[in-house]
Amino acid sequence: MKPITRAVAVAAVLALAATACNANNKPSSGGSTGTAEAGGTLQFLSTSKEISFDPAKSQNLGTSAIHLILRGLTAWKTDPAKPTELIPDLATDIGQTTDGGKTWTYKLKPNLKYADGSTIVAADIKYGIERSFAPELSGGLGYHKSLLAGGDKYTGPYKGASLDSVEAPDDTTIVFKLNKAFGDWPWVVSMPAFSPVPKKADTDPAHYGEKPLASGPYQVKTYTPGSKLELERNPNWDKASDPARTALPDAYVWQMGLESNTVNQRLIQDSGDDKFAAATGVSVPAALIPTVNGNPAVKARVATSPSGALQYLAMNNKRPALSNPEVRKAIQYAVDKQAVQVAEGGPEFGGEIASTLITPGIDGYAKYNAYEAPPAGDPDKAKQLLAAAGVSNLRLTLVADNATGLPVAQAIQQGLKRAGITVDIKPLDAEPLSDLITGNKPDYDLTVSSWLPDFPSALGNIQPLFSTSEIGNGGYNISRYSNPAVDTAINAATAEPDKTKAATLWSALDKQIMTDSPLVPLLYARNAFLHGSKVQNFYLPPYPPYPNTLILGLTK
Repeated sequence: MKPITRAVAVAAVLALAATACNANNKPSSGGSTGTAEAGGTLQFLSTSKEISFDPAKSQNLGTSAIHLILRGLTAWKTDPAKPTELIPDLATDIGQTTDGGKTWTYKLKPNLKYADGSTIVAADIKYGIERSFAPELSGGLGYHKSLLAGGDKYTGPYKGASLDSVEAPDDTTIVFKLNKAFGDWPWVVSMPAFSPVPKKADTDPAHYGEKPLASGPYQVKTYTPGSKLELERNPNWDKASDPARTALPDAYVWQMGLESNTVNQRLIQDSGDDKFAAATGVSVPAALIPTVNGNPAVKARVATSPSGALQYLAMNNKRPALSNPEVRKAIQYAVDKQAVQVAEGGPEFGGEIASTLITPGIDGYAKYNAYEAPPAGDPDKAKQLLAAAGVSNLRLTLVADNATGLPVAQAIQQGLKRAGITVDIKPLDAEPLSDLITGNKPDYDLTVSSWLPDFPSALGNIQPLFSTSEIGNGGYNISRYSNPAVDTAINAATAEPDKTKAATLWSALDKQIMTDSPLVPLLYARNAFLHGSKVQNFYLPPYPPYPNTLILGLTK
């Protein structure tokens, strides 16, 4: 499993800036779920200067804008207060396996068409997957690359090679042969790389993403990098075959290259065409919270997420000072989570205090707290544990993002100081920080990070952060936690195709890992996005903490 964005490791939506996001048990607040009408032009105010719809290079979630243009085998269905569901898209069901999750078969619905009127066939999906292996189209989500048999040696179709573990025996059947059982494969095939790409349309791979052949309800009309992107209707899209998209607006327009402050100020003012606009990647910053809260009409147009990324304090378990679990447990009690929450904007906009590894909104989440303490921590308990462990004068180095991470780092520093622990903060730019914490020379004791799975499975909460295989070499086990029993349990849960059984296994793993105290859960971080007064169906579900672009509409 691989993070979407390196700095804070949260999954991004098309044209999204990566921002930490929230999770708790409350339904989404703000936003709009009123009656939308067909027609009109929905605008997105975006900080992005370039947008690509190439499915091979995309790291976008199943509710993001690339899926307005491209359909997949499966799709996501969201609800303001219910877990996100997997539903069939181009396929007739979410997949059939006869050997416990190692082989998966899909049948396509009849009469599926591209925007040019040609028929969508299984060979197009096979080709779309194959091109995602080409080195010149790197950067997309890579789950399938390590799971499909032979994927480790395959380098794409451009020299005539085929990936034999993806079979298209006829126009409506596609079969995937994996190198091991993988119960979440139906989620994987909802990812952009599983969108159909006809070989005849792929004449210029480097620029395919600027105007791909559409299988969804919209197609690219015009694209001017750094300025504007327009989508228009695909005349051959069949609404009856598509349960994931409402396709209400006549058109979508992205205004690109804007400053984040400009985006928020325009949406606060809500004048002219901005009434029909929204932000899906520019979160409301702490500085604007008083403005938003001071105007009920504006606050009503802020959608906040009920769940999202886990923000956590990683403790480098390999460092001598932190190799003793009892010392790490003392830090669990010493941390002032309330101060972290305040630094991030408070409970309403910053997030809810966390105690688990699996976030609410994901199957397998169970509310518990292995280290019960007041929100501001229990420094006396921390001191007792340190004394029992024979540790005194503990001094630790916390590496932090110098652009976004210093307020939280200082909150951690002050909290640990009360327990007699000295924390030295070392600020770094985002890229050197990421290289340090994911690399092979881990010269740090503590760091704060955030993590959101790429699809709503507890696999994404657990495996990337705690599997021994994810230590170093760019992996995100930045606590450097290694437990052979946990590795074995992760493999068993990963292979389980029964959703209910898998959730039980992941839930048990959450508790098992926390007994070793490899990290401190801080917040289920919260996202908050503004939208214009005419935008409808703009809400943030329990997962993901971003609006479902596929169901948005307008009122006139």
